[in-house]
Amino acid sequence: MSADLRALLQSSLLPAMRVGDKDTVSVVRAALAAIANAEAVPVDDAAPLTDGPIAGAAVGLGATEAPRRELSQDEVRQIVERERQDRIHAAEESEAGGLGEYAARLRTQAAVLAFLLERTA
Repeated sequence: MSADLRALLQSSLLPAMRVGDKDTVSVVRAALAAIANAEAVPVDDAAPLTDGPIAGAAVGLGATEAPRRELSQDEVRQIVERERQDRIHAAEESEAGGLGEYAARLRTQAAVLAFLLERTA
């Protein structure tokens, strides 16, 4: 891959904010949040819970800290592609429901993700 998709998403956020491109800001933030959620460690793998003053609370300095999963570039691409597909599907449903303006916004957001995915292919 020629470029890091996550880095491209992060670097495209500030310029979009500066020009007031709400659709790009929204979809880039959503994609970055989806990536961050995928990196989260499942609760079962986190620090063990202990008995203490608060039942089930973790005790001790750093007891609740857990390293995040590291995603491969392919996993990041799959997450962003899923976000793109979700917007296309939601646009189709919105259009069928008579929400043409909202559907157009969703299609614009899907196009932004498609553009970013192409730039890192």
